[in-house]
Amino acid sequence: MSANPLNNNQLQELAPTLFTSEPHFEVSEKYHFIPTIDVIEEIKANNWYPVSVSQADVRDENKEGYQQHCVRFRHFEDLLNPGENAVELLLFNSHDRSKSFSISAGVYRFVCANGLVVSDSVFESYKIKHLGDRDNDVAKAVSRITAIKEKLLDKINTLSNIQLSQIEKQSFAKLSVPLRFEEHLQIDINDLLVPHRDEDYKDDLYTTLNIIQENLIRGNISGFNKDTGRKFTSKEIKSISTDTYVNKGVWDIAEKIASIKEPQYQIAA
Repeated sequence: MSANPLNNNQLQELAPTLFTSEPHFEVSEKYHFIPTIDVIEEIKANNWYPVSVSQADVRDENKEGYQQHCVRFRHFEDLLNPGENAVELLLFNSHDRSKSFSISAGVYRFVCANGLVVSDSVFESYKIKHLGDRDNDVAKAVSRITAIKEKLLDKINTLSNIQLSQIEKQSFAKLSVPLRFEEHLQIDINDLLVPHRDEDYKDDLYTTLNIIQENLIRGNISGFNKDTGRKFTSKEIKSISTDTYVNKGVWDIAEKIASIKEPQYQIAA
């Protein structure tokens, strides 16, 4: 994650697939191809700048340059004056139809360099189908995320003020396990609650959300395979789709907990 926006040379070095100029040969003629870099430029024109990019690894060499990719953007104001958390705009795409063009909302927590993805219950992803019109899909999505930026930060403040008991934190962790581990893989849920920095020794809902998310994504959780009888240690999640699925799932659980602890809590931003 860069503290400054990434220029196009850096983007091309980190993720060449952003600059692919045609779709994969296996897609149908009806497939409406939009180069990712064109959408990036449109988002930049709306005061959001790319700060991070990733592209999926491929097993089939024919898919190289067409695979899934994700670009995270931060608003101009947050680049000028960063706070503890920053709302981000996430752009997803592929050129082989494995991932549709979409824009989601995310949050970046600076203390742990942790990037979250907001659940669909809070902000529903926008599908991108066309560019060039005054009210095109990109403009609508960017406008919506810009409009809810402060609401999302207020939501984070509320989550930070909701205190959890140890039993409630364990319930959160238990509900999060299936997001990463299949039923035959047994782990100690308390391992998902282990903080990795002094700032995270807190009992609030937002900190707990970040701790569980980090442990699920970054791996190094030991467990036991009930089918084979072997021990295992989880690896870091590098799949864009799996990372997004886990992120949205953990956030969704936090939203449900907040609505129970604070009956007046509004889930949608």
